[in-house]
Amino acid sequence: MPETWLVRLTTIEAMAALAFARLAIAVIPMRAWTGHLGKCAGAPSGDRMEALRLAARVNRAALRLPFAVKCLPRAMALSLMLGRRGIAHRMVIAARPAGQRQGTDALHAWVEVEQQVVLGELPGPWITVLSLP
Repeated sequence: MPETWLVRLTTIEAMAALAFARLAIAVIPMRAWTGHLGKCAGAPSGDRMEALRLAARVNRAALRLPFAVKCLPRAMALSLMLGRRGIAHRMVIAARPAGQRQGTDALHAWVEVEQQVVLGELPGPWITVLSLP
């Protein structure tokens, strides 16, 4: 089934959000951008399905960019996109417990909607370092 223009535009939006997130991580202090992520207001039912569709767009966009996109910029991009749509969500940044850290997977970020992970599912255990909002 061919992609509709709306789906393509959403992928382009995700690409822009990913590029912005990667740049923000590199040049803006974390305390300046954390206040713009996560949305705690109540969300109408059915928003989890929309969040899953947007998460798929973020993952697809990440594969199309000419640079690697890890979990934090993906989570930030989805958080920005969900926030623009008024969808309540939580962005989580976590670390593995000290005795279980290996290589580059010691930190992770994901997005939850209705208390379910919609982007960044990765087996734990994890210790939450920051939860937005």
